[in-house]
Parts: sequence; structure tokens; C-alpha cells
Amino acid sequence: MPLNIPIALTWLRIAMIPLIVALFYVPSGWIDPSWRDMVAAVAFIVAAVTDWLDGWLARRWNQTSSFGAFLDPVADKLMVCAALLILLDLGRVDSFIALIIIGREITISALREWMAKIGAAGSVAVHRLGKFKTAAQMIAIPCLLYWQPIYGVSTRIVGTVLIVIAAILTVWSMCYYLKKAWPEMRARG
Repeated sequence: MPLNIPIALTWLRIAMIPLIVALFYVPSGWIDPSWRDMVAAVAFIVAAVTDWLDGWLARRWNQTSSFGAFLDPVADKLMVCAALLILLDLGRVDSFIALIIIGREITISALREWMAKIGAAGSVAVHRLGKFKTAAQMIAIPCLLYWQPIYGVSTRIVGTVLIVIAAILTVWSMCYYLKKAWPEMRARG
């Protein structure tokens, strides 16, 4: 397993997940909920920035690796799924939305793994639809974690609208990837 700064940033993102989750299991008298929500939102934002930064550094410093290419999406999926489960528990996201997003992540991960095994990984490479979906999620989730107005703007409304957009893009991008993989699936079915 190679270890470089981009991979270390990915591991940092994974390590931040228990911190974010733990904030919501601290007894209510020990921590002010608004402070907890702010810390969780900031931690999620830091983790999301490391997602962009690790990829940028890996390409810039020519430190890409197959392990990094494997670990990066795993870290993203763990981070998003953990946050969605917290938001679901808090009643800040609908279970149907969480199910759509988590189900898509599992489905596309399995599809990509299978396509890689048969030598057709390029047909399910990341597409801009997936990038838009990720951007909507990465803005929606900290808004829903924070759950308080910022300069008069309701993060509840912004987060809810963006998570619905992310769910729509989730279904759309999943259909796109399945359509791209369909010829291989039919041929090997």
C-alpha cells in the first residue's frame, strides 16, 4: 500500500467520519446542539475539501495509484452514507431520499467492480452527471447538518432542495451508468 499525501488525505477523510458521528451521540446536556451542528457541518466541509484536494494533488504530483483510485470513492461513499444516516436519525432527510442515494452508491460501486473485472471499466468511468450529483450532495449535507440560518438564508431549505436535486441526479446518473454497461451485461448475462 503506497502512502503519500493524497492517500493520507483520503485516510484523514475516513478518520473524520467517526468524529462527525460521535458528535451526535454525546449526551444532550454535554454539548449545545447548535455548536454540535456547526462542528459537524465544518468537519464535513473539511472532509469534502480533502476529497477534491487529494485528487488534485495526486494528479499534480503524479502520485496516482490503483490503491488511491480504490480508496478515494470508498471514503466518499462512507462519508456520505454516514452523514445521511445521521440526518435520517435527526429527521432532517427523508428515508426515501437516503435510500435512493445509498442504494445508488452500492449499485454503482458493484457495477464498477464487475466492469473492472471483465476489463470494461472505461464504460462506467465517472461522468459529469455524477460530478453534479456529488456537488449537490456535498453542499446539501453540511447545510442539513448545520440546520440554522446563515445571514438570513435558511440552510434547512437550501439543504432540502439540494438533497432532492442530488436524489434526482442520483437516479439519472445511475440510469446513465447502467445504460452504458448494458451491452456488456447483455453479452455476459
